[in-house]
Amino acid sequence: MRTRSGRVLILLACAAPALAAPARAQAPTCSYRGAPSALSERPSPLDSVLVRLGDAQAKLCYGRPAAGPEAQVGGTLPFGSPWQLGANEPTTLHLPFPASVGGVDVAAGSYTLYAIPESSQWTIVVNGNPNRWGVPIGAEVRAADLGSFRATPTRLPQHVDRLTFHFEPSGPDAGALVFEWERTRVNIPISRR
Repeated sequence: MRTRSGRVLILLACAAPALAAPARAQAPTCSYRGAPSALSERPSPLDSVLVRLGDAQAKLCYGRPAAGPEAQVGGTLPFGSPWQLGANEPTTLHLPFPASVGGVDVAAGSYTLYAIPESSQWTIVVNGNPNRWGVPIGAEVRAADLGSFRATPTRLPQHVDRLTFHFEPSGPDAGALVFEWERTRVNIPISRR
């Protein structure tokens, strides 16, 4: 553009700096005991499942035992006894947001899950102490229980040798952690509050 005096005036359009998108909290890493090099030697490998609810991710960390030739749930792991839903360290759910786990409301934080399986109904317990070993689950561990809920197991059509969890969303802020082992499947509902 020219001014009255004939000078050329150059206008520069300066864009405001782009606002950075809010950083998404990274799902925590799974904690374990022992040397990192020893992880590959464990008979029950450490694994995890990411749980996306809305714009955030939760993470479930667990050990994956193999069933072997003998029945585990209802056999080696007797019905009516608390069991850690995995191997080695406790099965731990890391939540960066308040959530409901099977109807048990919890704040953002880390929680362990364990089960008391029966042939037709399982009790899933949400525990507030993630800083422990997975077994035994005695009075000291149970003193940190925050609540529990019932889950009905369903029979799988095929045998699953290596214990596994996966996440099945049912909406933007809800879904289920799905436990599968041997011929048993159990859904653990989870939703963001």
